[in-house]
Amino acid sequence: MEAAPLRAYLVDDEPLAIERLKRLLANFDGLSIAGTATDPTQALAYLNGESSQSIDVLFLDIQMPGMNGFDLLARLTEQPFVIFTTAYDEYALRAFEVNSIDYLVKPIEAAQLARALKKLGRLRPVPKPGWQRDSAALLQELAASLRGQLPDYPRRIASRVGERISFLDLDAVTHFVAQDKLTYAVANGRRHAVDQTVAELERRLDPSRFFRIHRSALVNVDWILEVNSWFAGKVILSLKDPTRTQLPVARDRVRSLKTRLGI
Repeated sequence: MEAAPLRAYLVDDEPLAIERLKRLLANFDGLSIAGTATDPTQALAYLNGESSQSIDVLFLDIQMPGMNGFDLLARLTEQPFVIFTTAYDEYALRAFEVNSIDYLVKPIEAAQLARALKKLGRLRPVPKPGWQRDSAALLQELAASLRGQLPDYPRRIASRVGERISFLDLDAVTHFVAQDKLTYAVANGRRHAVDQTVAELERRLDPSRFFRIHRSALVNVDWILEVNSWFAGKVILSLKDPTRTQLPVARDRVRSLKTRLGI
């Protein structure tokens, strides 16, 4: 017998984000959208009502005005499967503390969504209830930490290989580099794939620590050993890693870099 479609409920305070996610989900068989909400209060009333018993998965934005995603979960009478959606990778790391199925960093891409739904599909039949550990206290703590605050600069970043996710301390990341349509964090001489582009990382990471030296490279200034000027104004950075990695600096970034380094 063919399994019944998974029923999803979408919560995001941005209507355009809801519409984008609906369009992406329409391309996947075996899933139907039971409802959406841009107001977390409205979502809370629905999810705590009788109709919520038919919801298999909740797509939930984390940063919302009035009631953030952790706040909403803390007030639910029953914890559903959750796939978090967020513009901030640091929030995504915290989302895993409450046993979410996955997280999707905005703007959501079809490949990200397919990965999350594949993971969810392997859990069928969907267990009800009590599949999660008791996380009420943790949810309340996470919710309180977000209220009225802008996101702090992250201290770690997630790296994904297939379905395996590891977390890198940004102190150990010497630089980020884009190659062949992928972005890598380089730490301890090894490359680790990350979900963000170099441009997105530039916006999200602490600008006092990470400086974009090229359209495809972002360097941790704490790891710069030498700044070498070559002919025709070309500048090469040497890093303090074991292999003394050398990175070229784009001509239009040289002056800003020297100002940043005080030279």
